[in-house]
Amino acid sequence: MMYRSLGAFLSLAMGAVCALAQATPHETLLVLSKQAQTLAIVDPATLVVVARVPVGADPHEVVASSDGQRAYVSNYGFGRYNTLAVIDLSAQKALPAVDLGALRGPHGLSFADGRVWFTAEAAKAIGSYDPKSGTVDTIIGTGQNRTHMVYVFPGTKRILTTNVNSGTVTVMDWQMVSGGPPPGAMPPGAVPPAPGDWIETVIRVGSRDEGFDVSPDGREMWVGNAGDGTLSVINLETKSVTATLTANVDGVNRVKFSPDGKLVLVSLLRGTDLVVLDAATRAVVKRISLGGGSEGIQMDPHGGRAFVAVSEKNYVAVIDLKTLELMGRLDVGGNPDGMAWAVQR
Repeated sequence: MMYRSLGAFLSLAMGAVCALAQATPHETLLVLSKQAQTLAIVDPATLVVVARVPVGADPHEVVASSDGQRAYVSNYGFGRYNTLAVIDLSAQKALPAVDLGALRGPHGLSFADGRVWFTAEAAKAIGSYDPKSGTVDTIIGTGQNRTHMVYVFPGTKRILTTNVNSGTVTVMDWQMVSGGPPPGAMPPGAVPPAPGDWIETVIRVGSRDEGFDVSPDGREMWVGNAGDGTLSVINLETKSVTATLTANVDGVNRVKFSPDGKLVLVSLLRGTDLVVLDAATRAVVKRISLGGGSEGIQMDPHGGRAFVAVSEKNYVAVIDLKTLELMGRLDVGGNPDGMAWAVQR
């Protein structure tokens, strides 16, 4: 009789655990904890962490595939590591990591045209990984020191990077003899395009430039210069710096436009505020106290909120973009940083 009761109790307990497990929402906020070495899958509607998935050593940035089924995480280590962690978001589990070989120190990530684009600091290069073929199919050298963050335009016709120790921005434009897509944008098995080349433009900005963002209309690039506490505004048509903003942003780490392009949010690793600027006037409109140094920023694409990783205080701040007030805190594990938004299709 005791064994039957024990068995019934265990069955009930296991059923309760299963009932607590939550499916991945249609839209999810993804947040890395560098201390716990996990990716938190967060329901953005309830701000509940529905799962935590291991992602390997020193995770820094995360990006989601365009169909929302996979997340990719860079294992950085200042060149010690050479892998991308892969997460099945529906199954909430880690998949085999991508070995990048000699492309060590992956950091910045972007997903475009079915490929994961990444920087490789130790190799002074940008690369792309094709999930369908399981291969690194593009490597582009920058010749700059600590190529750090990356942004890839749709169609893979332009790539932007910041180069921390060189104090520069690299603009890569694909130029072809007879037209057609760049190599990294071709579907597997396609006939190689006509001869062409990546045309590199190197733009001098401020000291130790790291985070940046591109305005929603694609015309401007705002770059955070951590070394001298300034922001460089680059006209992407002329490929030139049009303004250097002295906005008291010492230790600037990340820069992010609001979805409507009206505001620019700046996180400070060596400060306690989130700095908010008006994109049109380029003036500071508010400094929001977060209590500690902050890193990653992720916008809710629906426009109402921003999420800021207050890494020094081990929480993610939820900011109301209408009132510019702190509206909540999210615990995803120690030292949060990189974030992304995934939409399952």
